[in-house]
Amino acid sequence: MKYAVLLFIFFIQLGFSQTLLQPERVFDGKTMHDHWVVVITGNKITYAGPSSGAANLKFTKTIDLAGTTLMPGIIEGHSHILLHPYNETSWNVQVLKESPAERAIRATNHAKKSLMAGVTTMRDLGSEGAGYTDLSVKKSIDEGIIPGPRLLVAGPAIVATGAYGPKGFHEGVTVPLGAETASGVPQCIETVRRQMGHGIDEVKVYADYRWASGEPSHATFLQEELDAMVATAKSAGKYVTAHAGTPEGMLRAINAGVRTIEHGDGGTPEVFKLMKSKGVGLCPTIAAGDAISRYSGWRKDVDPEPERIKQKRASFKSALDAGVKIVFGGDVGVFPHGENYREMELMVDFGMKPLDVLVSATSGNAHMFDLDDLGVLKTGFLADIIAVKGNPLKDISVMKDVSFVMKDGVIYKD
Repeated sequence: MKYAVLLFIFFIQLGFSQTLLQPERVFDGKTMHDHWVVVITGNKITYAGPSSGAANLKFTKTIDLAGTTLMPGIIEGHSHILLHPYNETSWNVQVLKESPAERAIRATNHAKKSLMAGVTTMRDLGSEGAGYTDLSVKKSIDEGIIPGPRLLVAGPAIVATGAYGPKGFHEGVTVPLGAETASGVPQCIETVRRQMGHGIDEVKVYADYRWASGEPSHATFLQEELDAMVATAKSAGKYVTAHAGTPEGMLRAINAGVRTIEHGDGGTPEVFKLMKSKGVGLCPTIAAGDAISRYSGWRKDVDPEPERIKQKRASFKSALDAGVKIVFGGDVGVFPHGENYREMELMVDFGMKPLDVLVSATSGNAHMFDLDDLGVLKTGFLADIIAVKGNPLKDISVMKDVSFVMKDGVIYKD
């Protein structure tokens, strides 16, 4: 408390305005509190605690957020800022026919929609054929040219030669691919280094994929190739995340030392037990599978669940039972940007407690992605704060009703 007051006085002396946020309750990134308030000075939180603790402080502005839950801005763990829903335009057509310029223009709308939905930080996991366009979008947001979440970008994902699309063309046709190919330890190391030199925040690899259209996925990179890529990234202070859905692909990626597994549909209890022991997170992307099933004709409230959904329920339960850290991230872009809340609703539907979902989407993801000053409403942390109408612990669906958005101390929605 003494530190908070001293920091508050310091900001006053610098001439920053002080804003008091008065909600009905506060979720601080870990616990829900009644009768709390939050004070913002400049772009920092200078007080978060019982309203009585701020009684003697003076404010430039007071914002009444009656009936709302105040909480840290959402940290989206798996997104594609350059993609839009596949029922609008197929992935192949987006990669082959939409130019990087067109996709960047679309991304300006995607970024704003996610920000208005309460997503103040977003991990983007692959430009899907658009090279390093995601870095340009990130730069435009950082420089204030367009509004959007803080972006953590991967540039082009890395795939084993021959194991990615678009596919289905005869051998005389060369088409742009949705990712960058590599084979052999030397080339894998070189590719990671080149991408880091371009300025990516994390390395995305595909530990398994389909070798031909219509085939099931198989492990792609050899263990020594994955080991080399992870070691190369770690030597530069970065981490690797792996697309993996087969047991073998997941095992290779986990043993290589990746930070998170994306999807994990085919994970077994044994695989999840290993993930738990090594501290590897699972980003289940439930909403993407749900959306793709619906695009294929599944009538969610009418038809029985397809096998894909049943398998996801089973693997997600196994991960929860094993105590694996769950990373909130829905693979937004497969479904509309701004509807990021879908993943939260499905995480609860699939058996996760609402409090654990909120932790995953805030402080949990902040810790997983090394964001030391985000994800918690606490003195000294950056003022990325949102408010939703209602109590998400009682009804997680209220996360779709975001009424207030502040990012870096700037109000974007009130």
